[in-house]
This record gives sequence, C-alpha cells and structure tokens, in this order.
Amino acid sequence: MTIHAACPSPVLRDIRGAGTMVAILVAVTILLWASGRLPEYLTALIFFAAAMMFSVAPASVIFSGFASAAFWLVLSGYVIGLAIAKTGLAARAARVLAMRLGQSYPRLVFGTIALSYGLAFVMPSNMGRIALLMPVILALAEETGLVPGRPGRVGLALATALGTFQLSASVLPANVPNLVMLGAVETSYGLHLSYFPYLLANLPVLGLLKGAVLGACVLLMFRDRLTLRPAESPQIPITAAEKRLALLLVVTLGLWLSDSLHKIAPAWIGLAAACLCLLPKVGFVSGEEFGTKVNHRSALYVAAILGLAALVAQSGLGARIGAGLLAYAPLDAQGRYSDVVTLAGLAGLLNFVVTANGVPALFTPLAQALADGSGLPLSGVLMLQVVGFSTPLLPYQAAPIVVAMGLARVPLRAGIRLCLSMALLTYLLLLPLHYGWLHLLGWI
Repeated sequence: MTIHAACPSPVLRDIRGAGTMVAILVAVTILLWASGRLPEYLTALIFFAAAMMFSVAPASVIFSGFASAAFWLVLSGYVIGLAIAKTGLAARAARVLAMRLGQSYPRLVFGTIALSYGLAFVMPSNMGRIALLMPVILALAEETGLVPGRPGRVGLALATALGTFQLSASVLPANVPNLVMLGAVETSYGLHLSYFPYLLANLPVLGLLKGAVLGACVLLMFRDRLTLRPAESPQIPITAAEKRLALLLVVTLGLWLSDSLHKIAPAWIGLAAACLCLLPKVGFVSGEEFGTKVNHRSALYVAAILGLAALVAQSGLGARIGAGLLAYAPLDAQGRYSDVVTLAGLAGLLNFVVTANGVPALFTPLAQALADGSGLPLSGVLMLQVVGFSTPLLPYQAAPIVVAMGLARVPLRAGIRLCLSMALLTYLLLLPLHYGWLHLLGWI
C-alpha cells in the first residue's frame, strides 16, 4: 500500500505494522467490557498493560485518555457531586423536587427524564449535567423511599444517565459527538449545521418521543412504587456551606454557559471548581473523602475508553473497519428505506470500535460515498448518523452513561439491559418515524 511508503511518521508506521495485535487487543477489551466478566476498572488496567507490553502504540496514544478534557471533567464531576451531597444541598433540592414529582413512581421517572433533557438546552456538557444532577436524583430517591437495592433507585439513575446522553443528541451544542460531527461536516464538506434546523430535525423523534420510550422502558424493567410520600416539612435555614457551594455552582454554571465567549473548555472550569471544593477549611471535601468516596475506578474506565478510541483511530483500524463495512453494506442506490436502516445501523456498529465520540469523526468522511451508494442526499446521510451515535448498545460506548452508573453504583447488567432495549425500540419504532419526519422536512 502506498500509504505505508508515503507515511512520513515512523510512529504511524509502527502502529500500522502492529495492526493485527491492535485488532486483537481492541476485540478482547471490548468483549470483556461487554460481558462484564471482569470489573471494568480491571479490564482498563489490562488494556493499558497489554498495549504497552506489546508496544502496539506509543504511550502518548495509549494514555491519551488521561490528557483529555473528558477525563478531567469526569474526575471533577465526582468531586463536585460529592460536595453537593455532603453539604446537604442535594437533599434540599431533592425535597423541593419531591413535593412536585413524588406523588407516584411514573411521575418521578418522567419528571427525572424531563429534567435531564431540559438541562441540555442550558448546559453544554453531558458530564457536567451528570455531576450536578445525579446527587440530587439519588437524594430524591431517598426522600421517596427508593433506598439502595430497590429497582426504582436503579431505574431513576438510568433514566438520568440515558436521558442526559441520548436525548441531548437532538440539541446541537449539548454533547461531544454533536460537536465532533459539526466540525467534521465543516472540514469535509464546507457545510455549516445551524442550531434551529438541527433542533427541528431531531427534537420531535430523537428528543421527545425517545424520552417517552425511555420512561416506558424504565417503568417496565424496573418496576417499583414509592414507599414514602413527601410531606410538608419545616423550612430548614440554609447553612453557610450551602450558600458558598451554591455560589460556586452558579459561577461554574455561568462559565459553562458562556464558554463560547471566554473560550475556556468546560473541563477546566469544572476542574477549577473541584479544586475549590478540595481546599482545606474553605472547601467541602476532605483529602480522606477524595481518596475513599470519589469513584476513581470509573474515572480509570473512562480514560481507558478514550485511549482505546485513540488507538483505533491512529492505528488506522477504524478507517479499515469503516471501509470494510461500506464494501459489504447492502445499499441499492434507490434511496429506499432499507438504505436508511443500513446507514443508521452502520453508525451504530461503529460505536463498538470507536465509541460514540468517535463515530462522527469516522462516519462523516464516508458520508459522500454512502450517499452515492444509497441514492440518498448527503444531508440525510449526515443526519442519520445521529441515530447511531446517540443509541449505544452497551454502556461503555458512551462515557457519560458509564460515569452516571458509577456515581449511582448501578449494576452493569442493568445498564446493558436498558441500553439494548432502547436500541431495539429505536431501530424498530423510532427510526421509521424519524425517517418520515426528515423526509417531510426535505432532509431526505
């Protein structure tokens, strides 16, 4: 292949030469995460160890997850979440929500999903929303009798996790895959995706209807009932610690919302907030609590996911998989609904090797070839990938879901069941409706 001879970088030549080992390592790591045969953090460590022992890539690639903004936003999110819970701010917010949502379990589930989705319109980071919302939802579960071990508590946590990640795909700046797609579309085709047309294309089905399907799945799979009914409680004066933390959260949220103006990434804003939370005397989380109560295992897991995605991208494995799938994709160039299913399914399959964040970077450059092969317009092909990257079949494919499950200590099996159920219903029920809506708008 001339690409090997023309490659100026010895690092890239070494990576391509180790292609078989990369493929084996990626496959084994994904199988271990998917099956849950080993704890996710142990699989992460095995990935790091094997990758370095067999020299499949430089350390800068394998450990790139630790240098990513996502990893530090995860870690800072845990610290902020712990501070919210420790000061009592989470319990106070939960009491307010309980008075409005705590009349029944279905109302609580759908209210949680609506809150998770609503935050996507005002807060640009999935990780930040998870960090702020999950402690409140867990406190809300306590207020309504959904204690640890109850299926309803697991259901609320997963409603928050999937509601935050999956539904936010319908709001352009609300999650990382959307932004990756935006940049890739501009780079590859010189096109610009605008906020309102994108929202109009995705909100009805991938936002509102998908939220309704998610709520129904949670109610069916995690059946429960509330054993405590929120009653009017006397107003407890807000403490000085709560006031300080509330001020810090307002400033943090304001900086997150205005990141387009000051150009500081949400991760570094979150990290600065976490550092203030950890400061002796004026902070809220002690060094001992940072060591014992912050979920370092999930942070390690996220770093490994990001490192795996970087390895797949830089080794060329992702591009080869994409080209291979394209060669065997059953496209008939007639623009039929079968081609729509194939394209959305292709984006979903790419989740397995590059995770949700990497799908747009890999799928978008292939979109013109896919449009030619299917007979569909380029705009429609670009939009169909949203269905794929927003519908992970397994939790590891979306880091925010992993983080949320770690914060709430949700069993992996429960997350897998809900992700698979949502994927099945999305492709069987929602995809035809989404196709019809895009066709009505002229995207397809």
